[in-house]
Amino acid sequence: MTSEPQDAPPEIEPDTKDWTWVLDQRCPECGFAAPDVEPTDIGATVRTLAPRWVGALSRSDARQRPEPSVWSVLEYGAHVRDVHLVFGRRLVAMLEHDDPLFENWDQDAAALADRYDLQSPAVVATELVDAADALADEFDGVTGEAWDRSGRRSNGSVFTVRTLGQYFLHDVIHHLHDVGA
Repeated sequence: MTSEPQDAPPEIEPDTKDWTWVLDQRCPECGFAAPDVEPTDIGATVRTLAPRWVGALSRSDARQRPEPSVWSVLEYGAHVRDVHLVFGRRLVAMLEHDDPLFENWDQDAAALADRYDLQSPAVVATELVDAADALADEFDGVTGEAWDRSGRRSNGSVFTVRTLGQYFLHDVIHHLHDVGA
């Protein structure tokens, strides 16, 4: 018996904004303020946020989009899982190489290619926790001058390990706000 492939969900408008401004200003939507984040607290903060995602992904409506052009909790959760993985690779590159150029990552293309909408919320929750724990461990291992090591996005944005962690935390917290968790 062959199952029919499911149609892709309606496309959402790609997010093309440069969110690096959150490193200097409080986000008016979620309230995150990067300057308030002590870099040595990043690992612990990552660990405290993961259970909130598990709770959101266990909702009975996790697969339902609130509007056709807005991701479901599941899609946001899969995205946040992948954000942990991408930022983990970027952090390791910054710690192991001088001023690395980050590989491009199109979050919207990843959502479609990996069919975030068809993934299992329970599996995504487990994978998100595992990725969060691994990334938290990496941040916990950063000391001294390593916080000032740099890396670059292809658009020219420069991060230090400190600002990479702050920028990453905004993404996770902002999306918790998006899903009401």
